[in-house]
Amino acid sequence: MKNLSLLAALAATATAMPALAQEGRDTSQDFNGPYISIAGGGTLQGSDRGETLVFDTNRDGTYGDQVTTSGGADAFSPGFCSGAATGTANLGCRNDKDGPEYFARLGFDKRMGNFVLGAVIEGGRSHARDSVSGFSTTPASYTMSREADYQAGARLRAGYTPGGGALFYVTGGGAYARLDNKFTTSNTANSFSDNGKTNGWGYSAGGGAEVMVTNNISLGLEYLYTDLKDKDYVVNVGPGTAPPTNPFLLNGGGTDIQRSNPHFRTHSVRGSLSLRF
Repeated sequence: MKNLSLLAALAATATAMPALAQEGRDTSQDFNGPYISIAGGGTLQGSDRGETLVFDTNRDGTYGDQVTTSGGADAFSPGFCSGAATGTANLGCRNDKDGPEYFARLGFDKRMGNFVLGAVIEGGRSHARDSVSGFSTTPASYTMSREADYQAGARLRAGYTPGGGALFYVTGGGAYARLDNKFTTSNTANSFSDNGKTNGWGYSAGGGAEVMVTNNISLGLEYLYTDLKDKDYVVNVGPGTAPPTNPFLLNGGGTDIQRSNPHFRTHSVRGSLSLRF
């Protein structure tokens, strides 16, 4: 619902933007040539419904094994939640975290009449966090979380400017993030190790509006949907001080854990300030 509200606000603002353009300017060269920008706003990270932890109990590289007790029962029968655990029982989880974001951009536009084609590269950071938790019959909780240390993107954009002054556009292209992964658990018997930071690759797509306020300065508002995929983060469970009958150890002496959903999806709404040359 909050995503729909933000999109509605973006559309309303974009409609009003042409009124900000200064009268009396020469608009024939608007949105034509190179520019640099700073952009900032908010990232929304919605909870991924149905996400779980998945297990490889014999470490053959195939996930989907059931972690069973010595009696043959499902050791994770209490279930999973799409968020960060607040206790050892599956009674509720904290929602995924929204956060601020900030980026720097370098771009180039080519204007052809009232149509504009361009390209942009950017780098920056978002503070959104995505978590998933599982609960064992011990009882114990196990939480995986990820957020971006930094992000980068390269996109094309295509738009329409009604005689200059304001530009309305769509944009899309590749995206990358260096992901900072965290694992926490209330299990103090087994040992746990992970491979820490990983690389996420994917795409971003969206649209926005930009208005010239002087011959060289423009203000913009933009929405972006980003989908990054990371299948490399793994938590390795070892014996620690646990007995051989420990569920993680019964099928080969250890278990590997991953997230069932490798996709890190976010919605962003950004404002921008650009200097054009």
